[in-house]
Amino acid sequence: LVFKRATAADLDFAPPKRPQTPQPPFPYVVEDLTYDNPAAQIKLAGTLTLPRATAPVPAVILVSGSGPQGRIEEGLYAVLADHLTRAGIAVLYVDDRGVGKSTGNFATATIEDFANDVLAGIAYLKTRKEIDAKKLGVIGHSEGGLIAPMCAAKSSEVAFIVMMAGPGVTIEEILYEQAALTARVQGAKEDAIAQNRKTLEKIFAILKTEKDPAAADKKLAELAAAEVAAAPEAQKKALEASLSTNFKMTNSPWFRFMLTFDPRLVLRQVKVPVLALNGELDLQVPPQQNLPEIAKALTASGNKNFKTVTLPKLNHLFQTAQTGAVSEYTKIEETIAPAALTLITEWIANQTGLANKPR
Repeated sequence: LVFKRATAADLDFAPPKRPQTPQPPFPYVVEDLTYDNPAAQIKLAGTLTLPRATAPVPAVILVSGSGPQGRIEEGLYAVLADHLTRAGIAVLYVDDRGVGKSTGNFATATIEDFANDVLAGIAYLKTRKEIDAKKLGVIGHSEGGLIAPMCAAKSSEVAFIVMMAGPGVTIEEILYEQAALTARVQGAKEDAIAQNRKTLEKIFAILKTEKDPAAADKKLAELAAAEVAAAPEAQKKALEASLSTNFKMTNSPWFRFMLTFDPRLVLRQVKVPVLALNGELDLQVPPQQNLPEIAKALTASGNKNFKTVTLPKLNHLFQTAQTGAVSEYTKIEETIAPAALTLITEWIANQTGLANKPR
């Protein structure tokens, strides 16, 4: 045996280079701050990037996807914030409640709680003299793409929203499609995909009919035992571990709420300008399933200022990808495709009148 000391670059799990990550010095102000959500009695910690301007500027708050996220979600928001701020748009991005320097309990919160956290951020931005209080927007990615229209429906202070891979149908519908698309990319056979859907349907049926979490836990455990018993011997251990992990997440207050919540009901209340964009290769929130439903719901609301865009060759994180598989995310050096950055920035500049101002 010949041993050699390996460097991070030699290892398969070495983090990719991310050349888009912003590096100081910056041509704008970067301020770490905290503010209150008095209704929840928590403090939220974030970063505000401010253009050096002589007059108040438009501003956006960035909202992360599902799961507890710090203020930099895979670096996507740092790159997006940098691009927007260089164009004259202030950006606030925040640690989720219970994450980083934000207080509160993430595990017991629902999407409505997260929407209220965002509205607390909007209220904070209104207090800043550097910011135009009439030009405040919300940019949400994935689950954040549902929170954005919720905020617009709840508050007249939200002037525009951007939905990045935001859902247009229920999470139940998305998860069926997501599971099938992901399995096909991995080479799974159609009978295995169909069997997996049946398992998902059984899980969701328990969650929708059994309101008591403890009783649901018991039924999910019984389902898991039956599924493992029926599986081939070589797959039993992996399946048991997978089901155990997934059941803990699905029986949470957050998932229970999301399972039956229909984004179309919220979108039909949104009257402000909306940009909804997806990557063509998004397997997690498929564009062909969600963008048409977003457009239908906004049309039903009477909203005449919205745009839906499918960006070629981009995945769920808006990276240029080969297949869109989750396994590619950490191997791609691009943080977010320039086409997505340009589209979002130019659209906001047009909505806020920034595009008409001399630079």
